[in-house]
Amino acid sequence: MRHCSLRSTLSMLPALVLGAAFLLSPGGVLAQNAAEGSDDVLIHAERLIDGVSARARGPVTVHVREGRIVGLADGYIEATQGQQLIDLRGHTLMPGLMDMHTHLTSEFGPQSYVEPFRLNPADIAYQAAVNARKTLDAGFTTVRDLGDRHNVSISLRNAINSGAVVGPRIHTAAKSIATTGGHADPTNGWAEHIRYAPGPTEGVINGTAQAREAVRQRYKDGADLIKVTATGGVLSVAASGDNPQFMDDELAEIVATARDYGFQVAAHAHGRDGMLRAVLAGVDSIEHGTYMDDEVMAAMKRQGTWYVPTILAGRWVAEQAEVDGFFPEIVRAKARTIGPLIQDTFARAYRSGVSIVFGTDTGVSPHGDNHREFGLMVEAGMPPMEAIQSATSVAARFLGVDDQLGSVEEGMLADLVAVPGNPLEDISRMGEVAFVMKDGHIYRQP
Repeated sequence: MRHCSLRSTLSMLPALVLGAAFLLSPGGVLAQNAAEGSDDVLIHAERLIDGVSARARGPVTVHVREGRIVGLADGYIEATQGQQLIDLRGHTLMPGLMDMHTHLTSEFGPQSYVEPFRLNPADIAYQAAVNARKTLDAGFTTVRDLGDRHNVSISLRNAINSGAVVGPRIHTAAKSIATTGGHADPTNGWAEHIRYAPGPTEGVINGTAQAREAVRQRYKDGADLIKVTATGGVLSVAASGDNPQFMDDELAEIVATARDYGFQVAAHAHGRDGMLRAVLAGVDSIEHGTYMDDEVMAAMKRQGTWYVPTILAGRWVAEQAEVDGFFPEIVRAKARTIGPLIQDTFARAYRSGVSIVFGTDTGVSPHGDNHREFGLMVEAGMPPMEAIQSATSVAARFLGVDDQLGSVEEGMLADLVAVPGNPLEDISRMGEVAFVMKDGHIYRQP
């Protein structure tokens, strides 16, 4: 009865998200500043970071028509009749930013461990729509969502694509794939009398046959990629934050099946051994990578595996671990130990030449604060231009969309953001987004 009722509820999620959309979209009760502007726009910017060049240029004029960049010229070109002029003198213009590790359906807090028993899928859908708008307002026009609740991110993606909801483009893994008791087993920490045995449909597998079934279920659900939790995690109610949690054959089967469906595979991994298993199995990215060592880095470079560092998540959980009562004690110990290490891992991986792409794990930390990752990357030794490129052209190449997004060039989709001043001189400017355009529509401007 539990599963019949749950599936009946899940079948209603597209309508629930669309209900949230009405409140948050043009014409809805709470709609504000949504998709303004004409189809022919000139943008004057003092400075342009185009996403690919080693240096900024400016002043420039960018010409946008019907959702695409159709012209780019030095200096300020005068607008003609019928053109909308956006004056961003004093600002730096960039491609729309991309975050390769988010969780739009949640935001962590002291009540997170009771929310599965308190929140309905409709509650999660409404909050996810709010989080999507915060993300877009922060300048992030494309994200990967790496683990959701009730497949809400799939419905949210569809609602955004249809224009019903305001938010970034979403590439979603839907429910992460775990092993019994592993990080992302949804029943960890539950009392025995309410705990059930989740299976591949719920994203929990044991053995190769279930591994195949779980990937195929994600395809059936409408996911865009696969996320596995290759090791323990910080926030799960379980003792280890770094032990391996899949066998080699299970990981190999997940990757092989994912390839049949054209899926990337992202692997959450803190511990060295589980991380190495995932890399050798052929996953596309390692998320977090806390205990990455030289052998793992060498294997990643051989295999072409990307690193998504999420320094912000490590910093944030370490900060919250000092607040009494914020985490259960079993989690608090892991947050204190693992959280502070990620920035140092990032620094070593960067020096070693591992391919790095921007990702924050936002949803652990508050939505809209994604920009903090830039400062942490620069603090650890990455030059500001490279940090910005990791969230623009590099991220677009990683996603396989660099023919459409990630750079400011003629023919590209018009995803553009601007910040006051010069972020190459002061990276904290990335947190002061003043202008957001997605697909040629203006969602935020000075």
